[in-house]
Amino acid sequence: MNMISVNPWRELAQKALNGERISMEEALAVLRSDDDELLPILQAAFEVRKHYYGKKVKLNMIINAKSGLCPENCGYCSQSIVSTAPIEKYTLLDKETLLAGAREAMSRKAGTYCIVASGRGPTDRELDQVVDAVKEIRETMPLKICACLGLLKEGQAERLAEAGVHRYNHNLNTSRTNYPSITTTHTYDQRVETVEKVKAHGMSPCSGVIIGMGETDGEIVEMAYALRELDADSIPVNFLNAIPGTPLENAGRTAPIKALKVLALFRFICPSKEIRVAGGREVNLRSLQPLALYAANSLFVGDYLTTAGQEVAADHQIIEDLGFEIELNAL
Repeated sequence: MNMISVNPWRELAQKALNGERISMEEALAVLRSDDDELLPILQAAFEVRKHYYGKKVKLNMIINAKSGLCPENCGYCSQSIVSTAPIEKYTLLDKETLLAGAREAMSRKAGTYCIVASGRGPTDRELDQVVDAVKEIRETMPLKICACLGLLKEGQAERLAEAGVHRYNHNLNTSRTNYPSITTTHTYDQRVETVEKVKAHGMSPCSGVIIGMGETDGEIVEMAYALRELDADSIPVNFLNAIPGTPLENAGRTAPIKALKVLALFRFICPSKEIRVAGGREVNLRSLQPLALYAANSLFVGDYLTTAGQEVAADHQIIEDLGFEIELNAL
């Protein structure tokens, strides 16, 4: 008997491998499935993940290159103007500190070094500093570089590309419908435009979401569809880590099993893309973190922007225990 015909999750895997877009009904079935279906769902997602990435895991490391001092009102962010979270605030780090961060990324076996700065977008002076550091990193280290600096003005994407930035991150964060309830100082469309601008200048587009900000299951599916349409190469799937002092401080956590279903869904809808289990994985997935890598093929190692990650050695151990392999110098 053909097992694909009697296993709906393997049917989704086959559709993904065939390049077909799964329907809204099929996508919602993943998110709303009985929890007893988790392992069959992950097995189907793993078939797709293994087809494109084998058992390799891409590692990324973030440096919080500029902290706080942000005029935007994003409800999830401890660095926003509306946050009262007691975080460290500082202007853009100097070149030597950014270079030291790159060396640390290499020591953690991260293939991609992510330079992230708070704010609406970089000033020309800040861009000069980033460009200067990127050029030296590219000349001296075998690292891929991702920049996340906010909305880009005319000419800035071109300068970053010329300096050697491989990838630019600008997350959609939530659905178009839910967006005004999360942020009002900029729009969903401005985020899409930034990603399109990055693509137009030859940088690899990175764009993802934050799960757990009041969105519906249907909106989670819409986010995945939107990223498929945007053709993002890398999709960080964050799970809200509600920070005291932010407007979303009382938001509940995503249940570990639901989080795993979300990751599987993104694999089915964006089968060939880097799906990264990102911020909040430690506090939302908890003891089920290793299972995430059956759907995702990438993760951050170390701390995030203003929240702590787990020990790097623990992440390396998870990968080893699963029989997976770190993909060195991977974009």
